[in-house]
Amino acid sequence: MHELSITESLLELCEEYAQGKVVEEVHVKIGRLSGVEPPLLQRSFETFKENSPLCKNAKFIMHIQEVVVECQKCHFSGVLENNVFWCPKCEDKDLKIIDGEELYLMQLVLKENEDLENNDK
Repeated sequence: MHELSITESLLELCEEYAQGKVVEEVHVKIGRLSGVEPPLLQRSFETFKENSPLCKNAKFIMHIQEVVVECQKCHFSGVLENNVFWCPKCEDKDLKIIDGEELYLMQLVLKENEDLENNDK
């Protein structure tokens, strides 16, 4: 289950970017061809965020990215509805995948760490 290693890396990245602030929301973009199983990633994140003081209450929001292709023959550009890799317009098989293969950390919603603020007073 590589979702565990993805979660570990994602939590490390969140803590690095948070710079001591509390992470309220983590937004990720998951391509349909990324090889990541969204339900497993969700469960893994919910389980292991408890070990992160900055992410333990974070909401995990996934944006699933459809597969976007461009036909090299007729120049059709659009979403591939099924995992059938031929152009929906001309049925040529010479397609370039434009989007839908990656996993990205898109956005973090942060707030000041109230525990740190209270310790400073």
